[in-house]
Amino acid sequence: MDFWNLTIRIIFLSQTTTGILGNFSLILYYLVFYYRECTLKPTDLILMHLMAANAMIILSSGVPHTMRAFGLKEFLNDFGCRFLIYIQAFARSVSIGTTCLLSVLQAMTISPRESCWRDHKVKAAKYIVCSIALLWILYLLINFIFFMYPFIQMNHKNVTGTRDFGYCSVVGRDEVSGSLYAALLVCPEIFFSVIITWSSVSMIVILYRHKQSVQHIRSTHGSSRTSPESRATQKILALLATFLFFYTLSSVLRGCIAVLHNQNWWLVNINRFTSLCFPSFGPFVLMSHYSILTRFSFVWMRNKAS
Repeated sequence: MDFWNLTIRIIFLSQTTTGILGNFSLILYYLVFYYRECTLKPTDLILMHLMAANAMIILSSGVPHTMRAFGLKEFLNDFGCRFLIYIQAFARSVSIGTTCLLSVLQAMTISPRESCWRDHKVKAAKYIVCSIALLWILYLLINFIFFMYPFIQMNHKNVTGTRDFGYCSVVGRDEVSGSLYAALLVCPEIFFSVIITWSSVSMIVILYRHKQSVQHIRSTHGSSRTSPESRATQKILALLATFLFFYTLSSVLRGCIAVLHNQNWWLVNINRFTSLCFPSFGPFVLMSHYSILTRFSFVWMRNKAS
């Protein structure tokens, strides 16, 4: 078991370090690009907020799990534990919401001219800032309800038990808070996941039809270069596929843990690992499909020249 404990420590440390470096590098890139150009494309603005939410997940979940893996146990009191859980839930909700917003916007962007969504493209781009701000404020308030609920209701009745996170533990939810959690957080997450899946399938169909329509042009001119719009869509599709895969896997594992009375050591650690995969590896999916380093170097060279 010492070998596996060492393996878990290395995995969590590597995952947390990678996630912090990747997310903060992209946030820095977008800030520098915005400082230079004084504007960001709607998709870049959404991606910047997505990376910010993912960075919060890494700091509030990955760092404590790493500290727990290295032997630090119960180093947070009840208030600190609930505050950390609040940040985790809030960041997770914002991450899912911004991912859904990104998928819908890109699907509208590449929709054909005869599509009804094409008419709403310009309007949607104008309301991106308001939509992102609404997501942050809405989930800030919703998750605050679950943070304050135990302090408002001092006498816990019908409590489901104690939730042990390794680095801290809190009293479980009662029936009322459990129903509110399902109605305000779980159901919207499922709804967002359905929309992400639908928009991703729509983008794949649009790209396939576009490829078929221009195939004869490419064969005539002997060029196989794809358009910038298609490359941007492929980048976002890769990010959405990564999100859906790890989110679905994490949700299944969380359901298995909830059903089992005795939590399995392997199942718990695998669930913690998969829940951090998208926040940790998402930035590198973007980097691999988008020449961010090239653009960053270009902006830096222009700043130096000026």
